[in-house]
Amino acid sequence: MKSISENLEMDPDWDTPLRLTLTPASIIETVFLTAHSAHTGDQSCVDQSLVVMETTAIDDQSENYCRFVEQEYVEEEDTEMTWHDWAVEIKIDNVMIVGHWRAMVTGSPSDWEWCAVEAEKAFATACVLVGKRVRRGIVVDPPSAAPRPSQTHH
Repeated sequence: MKSISENLEMDPDWDTPLRLTLTPASIIETVFLTAHSAHTGDQSCVDQSLVVMETTAIDDQSENYCRFVEQEYVEEEDTEMTWHDWAVEIKIDNVMIVGHWRAMVTGSPSDWEWCAVEAEKAFATACVLVGKRVRRGIVVDPPSAAPRPSQTHH
C-alpha cells in the first residue's frame, strides 16, 4: 500500500498544459446563455469612442484575452433611444466571441442591475479560459440629482 506522499508524487504537476476542444458555439451556449445577443467575428465590435468602462484579463502565455466593456450608444433608427451595453469579449487565437446585455439608459434600475450582474458573471466565468480569477468589487455611485427626503429630528 502506498503512502499519501507517494501518491502525490505520481499526480500530474499543476502546471501541466491541458488540451481542450472548445468551439464558439459551446462558449456561447454556456458562458453567454443569458445574453441578449451573442456573435463571433475576427475583430472587435466594440467602438472605443463609446466605451464608458473597460476591464481586460490577458493570458500570460498567449495573446488571448477576455474583456468586459460597458458602452453607450444611440439607436440608429430612433435617435431618442440610448442604450447601455455590457459586453464580454473573448479572443482565442483569431476568433472573437462576444455576448451583449443591454438596457435603455432611461430604463429601470432592476433592468440595469440584472444586465450588470449577468455580464459580470459571464466575465468571471470567461476569465477562466485565460487563466485569470475575478472578484467582485465595490462601486460607489455619484450623488443622485433626485430630491432628498425631508429630515426629521426626534
